[in-house]
Amino acid sequence: MTERIGWRFTVLVPAILAALSMIGPFSVDTPFPAFPEMGRAFDVGTEQLQLVVTVYLASFALMSVFHGPLSDAVGRRPVMAVSIAVYVVASIGAALCSSFVVLLVFRALQGLSAGGSTIVSRTVIRDLFDGPQAQRLMSRVAIIFGIAPAIGPIMGGLLLQVGSWRGIFVFQATLGVVLILLVVLLLPESHPAERRVPLNVSEVLRGLVDVGREGAFQRLGWAIALLFGAQFLYIGGAAVFVVDVLGQGELDFWKLFVPMIGCMMIGSWLCGRAAGRISARRLVSLGCTTAFAGGVIGVLVAATPYAAELPWAVVGVSLVALGNGITYPTMQLMLLDRFPHRRGAVVSLASFVALVLNAITAVAVVPALAGSALGFATTALVSVGAGQLLWAWHCAVEDRDCAVSKDAAELEPTEML
Repeated sequence: MTERIGWRFTVLVPAILAALSMIGPFSVDTPFPAFPEMGRAFDVGTEQLQLVVTVYLASFALMSVFHGPLSDAVGRRPVMAVSIAVYVVASIGAALCSSFVVLLVFRALQGLSAGGSTIVSRTVIRDLFDGPQAQRLMSRVAIIFGIAPAIGPIMGGLLLQVGSWRGIFVFQATLGVVLILLVVLLLPESHPAERRVPLNVSEVLRGLVDVGREGAFQRLGWAIALLFGAQFLYIGGAAVFVVDVLGQGELDFWKLFVPMIGCMMIGSWLCGRAAGRISARRLVSLGCTTAFAGGVIGVLVAATPYAAELPWAVVGVSLVALGNGITYPTMQLMLLDRFPHRRGAVVSLASFVALVLNAITAVAVVPALAGSALGFATTALVSVGAGQLLWAWHCAVEDRDCAVSKDAAELEPTEML
């Protein structure tokens, strides 16, 4: 298929999809460097400022359930274009707001709309490609997707050098306009009318229920959420970890994000290189083991006098990110292949599970850690350990089902006699 459709689909389309997938994570942490200035502007403290993250994530999670099923019904492009347009309006509103409450309202609207591109863009590659080619392109998207959390706070810090915190939201609005143009002018519709499902509430809910009741979805969906959750603990808690634990300033978020996201990008690159050479199952197992090793190393470092010293303080989470980069694209494809006619619903429900976990992390777990390096590391180890156990359970169920199918196939000729 790659040879027939040419470079536009193998180079341009993945680049556009990667840019679309960035807007969700990019919008999470771009305001981090502006927290001190926003706190002074609205006379609020650190705990209240954390709501800027929590409200966004909670809204993103709430709406994420519906973006995918809507794209199954009306097509991928309309959902992405309309949702980004709403995101642009929300960003402008946040830039012009006059109170902290109004800011939170527009952050909620940002969260409700950002998933339209972030979630739906993942289904397009699987719509267009199969097998190793799909894995390679999903890995390329994951590489660029991984840049977003790293450049978010860096870009926020740079924008603060030339203007106020409001400029961060103006920049997000501008980014949204560019993405709308890319969707409308360059992105093909990958979900034609003949493949679409009826657009009604009962059909949307039925699709979500069908996906959610599948045991494989529960194992893989939660494994993905928990493995990435260990990394998100540091992303969502960056304002605490970088400033309170490491003692760094508003321009120093790169010291966490560059190595962490750099390792995730390397992992995604390795995943793409392994496509067609190493089985998907072996690749995921390797990634899970790498992430778990990172969790263990993180705890060991946090228990020493080097707990808040760079670069040692970020070695563990960087290895967790490396493991995530290896596993994430492949596990996403495993989920999508389970429901070829409900890919939007699959991505939406998987995103919802991950986002709810991330929102809980941001609002409950991070404040409870009280700026402790050992608390961050121990929580991350528990999360990756649980994810690896779920993956091991999934492999055991697959082995059992394979053995049952083999036994049934061997008995069939005898029964016919």
